[in-house]
Amino acid sequence: MKSLRELYRIGLGPSSSHTMGPRFAAEDFKAAYPTAARLRVTLYGTLAATGRGHLTDLAVSAPFSPTPVDIVWLPDHSLPRHPNGIQFEALDTDDSVLARRVVYSVGGGALLDEDGRPDGGDDIYPYAGMQAILEETERERLMIWELVDHHEGPAIRPYLRAIWISMQKTIAAGLNAEGRLPGTLNVPRKASAYHARAQNLAGYFGQTALQFAYALAVSEENAAGGEVVTAPTCGASGVLPAVLFFLQQQAKLSDEKIHRALATAGLIGNIVKRNASISGAEVGCQGEVGTACAMAAAAAAQLLGGSVRQIEYASEMGLEHHLGLTCDPIGGYVQIPCIERNAVAAVRAVDCAAYALLSDGQHIVSFDEVVRTMWETGRDMKASYRETARGGLARVHAVRKKGAGSVPGMGS
Repeated sequence: MKSLRELYRIGLGPSSSHTMGPRFAAEDFKAAYPTAARLRVTLYGTLAATGRGHLTDLAVSAPFSPTPVDIVWLPDHSLPRHPNGIQFEALDTDDSVLARRVVYSVGGGALLDEDGRPDGGDDIYPYAGMQAILEETERERLMIWELVDHHEGPAIRPYLRAIWISMQKTIAAGLNAEGRLPGTLNVPRKASAYHARAQNLAGYFGQTALQFAYALAVSEENAAGGEVVTAPTCGASGVLPAVLFFLQQQAKLSDEKIHRALATAGLIGNIVKRNASISGAEVGCQGEVGTACAMAAAAAAQLLGGSVRQIEYASEMGLEHHLGLTCDPIGGYVQIPCIERNAVAAVRAVDCAAYALLSDGQHIVSFDEVVRTMWETGRDMKASYRETARGGLARVHAVRKKGAGSVPGMGS
C-alpha cells in the first residue's frame, strides 16, 4: 500500500475521478508536450457519460489554455483497464498526431498508465489486508496510527496537519455559503440553515443535526467545485471531516488526536483501495461513501477510546452496511443523491463506532471479508448502476422529466 499522501489529496471538486484525476493527467501531458498546436482529448465510458455534470471537459482543457482543445465524447466505448479512460493526442498545425497517451482515472485522483502502472511513489506498507495489521498491532502492542508513524516517518505528521486544516476550512466555507448549487437541478444549499436550526435542538437530535450540517457543508462545497480533501474521494469527502469535527467539538479533542484519527482512517481507506476499489465507476457508491463511512467509523472508535479490535469492528460495519449501494447521480451531477448520502453516512459512522464500543470487538465477519465482498458485488453490478447516470434514481428522474409517466417495471 502506498503513502497516505496518495489517498488524502487536496483539490477541486466535484469529482476526484472525473475532475481531479483528469486534470492531473492533462497537466502531465501538457508538461511533456508544451508546443502542440492543438490537443484532442477523447473521454471514454463513464467519463464521457457523466463528464459534463462533473466538469470533466473543463478539467482536461484548462491546463492547455490558450491552446485549443477538441473533446471527443464516447460514452458507449470503454478502454480495457477501467471505465474511466482518457486518450490525449498532441497535434501539429496540420492536425497530424505528434504524440498519444492513454490514462485511466481510477478514483481518489489516482491514475493508471496504459500498461496498468499506478502513479505515485512506491508501496511503503507491507500489509496485504486488515488481518496482517491486527496481528502486528497485537504482537507489538501498538495502535493503528502508530503503524502509520512507523512506516511513513515523521514527515507524515505535518501532512496530516495540513489535511485537517483544509478540511476545517471547507466546513467553514460550506456553513457560510448560501444560494443554489451550479447545474440544471437547481439544488439549494442546506448546510447553513441546518446548522442554524441545530442550535435550537437538544440531545440526540441536536447532535445529529450538527453532523448533518458539517457533512452537507463539505459536500456542497465539493458540488460547487470548491476545494476539498479526497477521503477517499471527492464524492464522499463530507463523511470523515464531519465526524472528526463533530467529535472534536463535543469532546474537546486536541488537533493531535484528530491527526492520529486521520492516520487510522487513512490506513482503512488504503486497504479498500488496494484490495477492492474506491471508484464509483468500478464498484458503485459502496466503494466511495461505503469506504468513507468505514474510515470515519474507525476514526470515531479510536477517538472514543476503542481498542484496535473495536476499531476494526466499527470499520467493518461502516462498509458492510453500504454493500450494494449504487452510483446513480441524477443528471450526472455530484448532488442527488450524493450530498444526502454523505450526511447520512456520517451519522452512521458514529453509530457504528458506538455499537462496536459496546462490544469486546469480537465478531464473525471480518473487515477483509467485507472488502472482498464489496469488490465482488461491484463487479456483479450492472454498468448502468456504476456512475453512468443511466440507471436507478438517475433513470427514474430522467423519465419523469421527459413527462413519460411511470418507469417500465417500476410503477408510477
